[in-house]
Amino acid sequence: MVDKDEVKGKATELKGKVTGDESEELKGKAQQGLGKIKEKVKEAADDVAEKVNDIVDDFKEKDQK
Repeated sequence: MVDKDEVKGKATELKGKVTGDESEELKGKAQQGLGKIKEKVKEAADDVAEKVNDIVDDFKEKDQK
């Protein structure tokens, strides 16, 4: 899944390329990087949540026996 910051960043980068504004182009690249970082953090958080849920489920199963 693509983060909205990645899309905004790509648009800003493109705008910078079209207008010849290097500052705007770099701003777009930075925004894309931020979007990628946010996406990775969300994936990591989802992985941790899944592992915690698995541990809790295992604990509940053992407790019921």
